[in-house]
Amino acid sequence: MLWIDILVEALGWIGSVLIVGAYALNIQGKLRADQPLYIWSNMIGGVFFIVNTIAHKAYPSALVNVVWVAIAVYSILKTKQTR
Repeated sequence: MLWIDILVEALGWIGSVLIVGAYALNIQGKLRADQPLYIWSNMIGGVFFIVNTIAHKAYPSALVNVVWVAIAVYSILKTKQTR
């Protein structure tokens, strides 16, 4: 099961880069919060965090990330409706 452990850890690290990276670009004014790249980075990063936190039995963190992903999905759906 070593490859599963590596995958879970890789997803956690990729998720953190996606979320923190999008936030950093937003704070620097290079990426707006309503842009698809920002929203998708948060959604995919959140999904990766869900996998990682559930694997580590960190259920409070998993719940936070479920909400994080739900907000991103809502934003994607809202953006599609306005276009």
